Order: sequence, then C-alpha cells, then structure tokens
Amino acid sequence: MRKQDPEERRMAWQARLAAMVMAGAMLAWMGLQWLGGHLNWEARYVFLFDFAALAAFFWALVVTWRIWRHRRNN
Repeated sequence: MRKQDPEERRMAWQARLAAMVMAGAMLAWMGLQWLGGHLNWEARYVFLFDFAALAAFFWALVVTWRIWRHRRNN
C-alpha cells in the first residue's frame, strides 16, 4: 500500500464528504416529504425542504467539480 500525500488525502476526504451530503440530503428530503404528506403540512414548508435539498446538491456538485478539475490538472 502506497503512502498518500496530504493533498490526495484532502481530496479523498472532500469526495467522501460530498457523497455523504448527497446521500443525507436525499434521505432527509424523502423523509420530510413523507412526513409532510402525513401531517398535512402547507406547501410552502415542503418547498422549503425542496430548496434546502437543491442547495445541498448544488454544493456537492461544486465540490465534485473542483475535485475533478484538481485531479485533471495534476
């Protein structure tokens, strides 16, 4: 097993973090959609959860794009 340099380890950590954010956002969004349907929440609250999930996915996309660019340039 070869030793990773600190930059590679940081990129791997960011990739894992982006994956956890994507998975967590999807699970939270699905759970809140289900809960909102059962509790008859107003649509404005459900849209708030939609926008929060979109923000999490956008953040993960930006992080993933930055990792891709970094690895492509090195």
